[in-house]
Amino acid sequence: MYINCSEKELFVFKKIAHAAKDLQTPCYIIGGFVRDKIIGRKTKDADIVCVGDGIDLAHKVSERFNPKPQVAFFKTYGTAQIKLDNFEVEFVGARKESYKYHSRNPDVQPGTLKDDQDRRDFTINALAISLNDEDYGEIIDPFNGLRDLQNKIIKTPLNPDATFSDDPLRMMRAIRFASQLNFQIAEETLQGIKNNVERIRIITQERITEELNKILASNKPSIGFDLLYQTGLLHIIFPQMVDLAGAEYIDGKGHKDNFYHTLQVVDNISHNTNDLWLRWAAVLHDIAKPATKKFEQGHGWTFHGHEVVGGRMVPKIFTKLKLPQNEKMRFVRKMVELHLRPISLTKENITDSAIRRLLFDAGDDIDSLMTLCEADITSKNKHKVKRYLDNFELVRNRLQWVEENDRIRNWQPPITGEIIMETFNLRPGREVGIIKDAIKDAILDGEIENTYDAAHSFMIKKAGEIGITLNAERGTQNA
Repeated sequence: MYINCSEKELFVFKKIAHAAKDLQTPCYIIGGFVRDKIIGRKTKDADIVCVGDGIDLAHKVSERFNPKPQVAFFKTYGTAQIKLDNFEVEFVGARKESYKYHSRNPDVQPGTLKDDQDRRDFTINALAISLNDEDYGEIIDPFNGLRDLQNKIIKTPLNPDATFSDDPLRMMRAIRFASQLNFQIAEETLQGIKNNVERIRIITQERITEELNKILASNKPSIGFDLLYQTGLLHIIFPQMVDLAGAEYIDGKGHKDNFYHTLQVVDNISHNTNDLWLRWAAVLHDIAKPATKKFEQGHGWTFHGHEVVGGRMVPKIFTKLKLPQNEKMRFVRKMVELHLRPISLTKENITDSAIRRLLFDAGDDIDSLMTLCEADITSKNKHKVKRYLDNFELVRNRLQWVEENDRIRNWQPPITGEIIMETFNLRPGREVGIIKDAIKDAILDGEIENTYDAAHSFMIKKAGEIGITLNAERGTQNA
């Protein structure tokens, strides 16, 4: 075997080779497993292509293990899977494909190994390793994929226009691999993406977003997002992000390019977290700047309220991209809405009340928020960056001190709406909300202690101020 496999992997491949020999079916390891092994990238699955029936081969392989692993097979696609502990093997018969213009679903016919390699998306994914007696372990590389791996190049095996027109998702995959592997896309391949950019419209949003998430999960997501922008794909799949691009000048005053600022923030945060949703928060933290941009004479460009408007945009963007409409979306929205708050806390004479309010609003997500805010520092001035980071460290320390003393994080006022309604014989309504909010604000502002007795006394006082007494009848209030 010409690649560095573990003993377990070699053991599995020998079993496959023997089963294929029994069936007189030539078979090969192909695609991502070969690529990743050559470049030293971790992999937990392997694809096996055989010149024959992949499902039959999978069952034959399963019989050679004790206990026999279950074979999951899909007759429609002619594929089968076997899971062996943490290693998954997929089997498929070699095939050749032809496409119709308005569909990415190919007409498939049985084919040779060469036919199967011809249909692969990129040269680095067309590499195969023989599992046959006559040339066991040898690499079959018809498109110089080894050379492209060495040169860190992504290139289509055949004409890129045909490759991308046949299956437009390959354009997203090319950019995703460039981002994941830190490879360059060959000039003619990149031009092929630009030529066929409109073809992406026939791909389902779910498949597009899957590739977007993989780009965002890579070590340096800016590579992928910049390529999406340069090729024109981003203009179709995520136009709100494109709106961030460019800087406008009036009277010699300009603002920074918020698109490339965002890419820097995403890269910064990727150094500190693998949390996909915190990375999405980095992508969207300034998404409303185009909508809130305004030039003020004597001052310059402003983006007042972009955090609030951006928060409102998050659910719509998640809906369009078919991202989950659950606590993940709510987390991203919270991060976008709060991302300016810690910056205000770096100023002098900030009260404990402001600290308490941030802890109350952020809850358990306060550490994620601080990570986002630190990533938002993109100045090229190293002294300025150090000063900002030092200030944020002071904020972190103060947040910790206030939290230890007041225990505000995830805190709820000791007086609930139910207690207010029972005390004053009220039904749910505006008065209950006014009293409840007043109690919360009084505690957060340090006016009263965070205890039931103090809150109860304040409740009676506040109710009297708005004309509600203990003798009020249900649904009414006494002046």
